[in-house]
Amino acid sequence: MSWDKLTVEQQQQVEHQLSILKRGAAEIVPEEALKMKIMKAVVTGKPLKVKLGLDPSAPDIHIGHTVVLHKLRQFQDLGHEVQLIIGDFTGRIGDPTGKSETRKQLSEEDVKHNAQTYQTQLGKVLDLNKTSFYYNSTWLGELRFDDVLRLAGKVTVARMLERDDFAKRYATNQAIHVHEFFYPLMQGYDSVSLESDIELGGTDQTFNILMGRTLQGAYEMKESQVAILMPLLEGLDGVQKMSKSLRNYIGIDEHPNDIFGKTMSIPDTLMLKYYELTTALPNTEIEELRHGLEAGTIHPRDAKIKLAKGYVKMYHGAIAAEEAEQHFITVFQKRALPDEIEEVSLEGGHLEDGSLSIIRLLVSLSLQASNGEARRSVEQGAVKLNEMKVTDIHAQIKPVDGDILQVGKRKFVKIKLV
Repeated sequence: MSWDKLTVEQQQQVEHQLSILKRGAAEIVPEEALKMKIMKAVVTGKPLKVKLGLDPSAPDIHIGHTVVLHKLRQFQDLGHEVQLIIGDFTGRIGDPTGKSETRKQLSEEDVKHNAQTYQTQLGKVLDLNKTSFYYNSTWLGELRFDDVLRLAGKVTVARMLERDDFAKRYATNQAIHVHEFFYPLMQGYDSVSLESDIELGGTDQTFNILMGRTLQGAYEMKESQVAILMPLLEGLDGVQKMSKSLRNYIGIDEHPNDIFGKTMSIPDTLMLKYYELTTALPNTEIEELRHGLEAGTIHPRDAKIKLAKGYVKMYHGAIAAEEAEQHFITVFQKRALPDEIEEVSLEGGHLEDGSLSIIRLLVSLSLQASNGEARRSVEQGAVKLNEMKVTDIHAQIKPVDGDILQVGKRKFVKIKLV
């Protein structure tokens, strides 16, 4: 299909789609093929089939996960079809990407249970009416052993060892089980089964996604899929990839006040990246924001408040966004206590001499999960009793009715002795 054969209107439509779909992408493989696919879709009116595979072993979504979801939503808004694959079959192996050892296989029951949580969370970003859900056990579970041998014969062991994680484990004599080689093969076979035009994923999924291109070619499909690889989003520390295990994340199901407060702690240097990758703000408005920040006509705090409010509105609604903004202004900008503080009961009659250690108090009130966590919070100056810092880990506290204990910027409880 030749560019010159398109009408001016069709050319403008192709350029418009490319400007949106290329936004924020780390790499498009191959980029020219994406343009050709969009040209074909514009001319024929047939939407592209855009695939994303989901690992059902980790169903709790944070802002970092939404990077690819927002890209999918852009495809939807441009009229294309979204194919969401719940890896209920591949999930029994688990993606070995980035793993230094063999992952424990999930049971079928575990996979099904985890998969059920996805639709509600995904619906906060995607239009579920325009989303097709698939379970890859539908086709992978039907393969006979000779089909599996034929699939395995499409790729060499040398190709598999091109993966950094496999190569490192092989070089250090760490076990690589044969079934782990089948994960990228099965993910690639998903693209063959669904005849996907595009596959999305993070840059850590490059090998798996390119395997889809390889297998589509090996099975003699007319066109191989295009890989759109999205960057990994740094977390609140500004360094490491956003991760629950690193506690540098913003969960989309967290309390609105927590989402708002955490967003306000995003490093200024990353704010535009968050806007670009995790919001639907138009490109023109992002450029205006960029110029305003560079010129000093927009204060970073104001830009962050807009981002925080946008997140809460997206995941909890407009009313929650207004309330979260007011809570932030009241608690942090005016340095006042919130109007409503959760009251937590404490059995005062069981206290020796009417007192207990600050560490035990924090754990007893469920403000901290463990003694170690409580100790670190005290040492870091994050604990306040009636707005006065408590910095001595050995401090003995004599709580009374109405005492307000605070950890960090977002956790408050009012003590009720019983």
